[in-house]
Amino acid sequence: MLEWIENHAHLEEFGSTHRDFFVLMFWGSFSDAAERGLSELKKFAEEYEDIPVCALDVQKAKGVHKEFHVESVPTVLVMKDGKEMARFLGVESAAFYATQLGGAAPSHMGRTKSKRPPRVTVYTSPGCPPCGQVKSYLRENNIPFRAVDISRDERAARDIVRRSGQQAVPQIDINGRIVVGYDRARIANLLGIRQKGERTAQ
Repeated sequence: MLEWIENHAHLEEFGSTHRDFFVLMFWGSFSDAAERGLSELKKFAEEYEDIPVCALDVQKAKGVHKEFHVESVPTVLVMKDGKEMARFLGVESAAFYATQLGGAAPSHMGRTKSKRPPRVTVYTSPGCPPCGQVKSYLRENNIPFRAVDISRDERAARDIVRRSGQQAVPQIDINGRIVVGYDRARIANLLGIRQKGERTAQ
């Protein structure tokens, strides 16, 4: 669950309690992007309930953002052993946070509350070899997906162009995060697919 930080003293108390690892978002109600980012971080916090997550309203807890050299919202900091180990600017999906933070947390954290299948949609069009490659790759790794032919679905075509800013296919929506083209490494990263020859860090 995400906890709201009221002031500097509250943040120090939270950081002291969770000194080994915690996640902090700088948020502001004046930013639509911050609102979207907060929604995604809340989803992540609900799924990874053992990872301490907090958010700070820069308009209420005045001055704290300057101490961390935060210039825009949303900004998410990953704190470990009292030091900043990572920083994410702008809106990211819950799936992105799961990929980036789930494995970075200490071993007693970073476990999902429940294993949910990923939501994957592949946007394709006829005569597109990479589209077939994406679908084959997902099938090989037992990833369920929905295929949408944008040549037959104008609404889907408009929506995916609006979201990505590109008309190219394939485009893959993985838990709300768009991948343009058959970017195998990025697809594997978002879905947690281990590549051949990849070793798990000891």
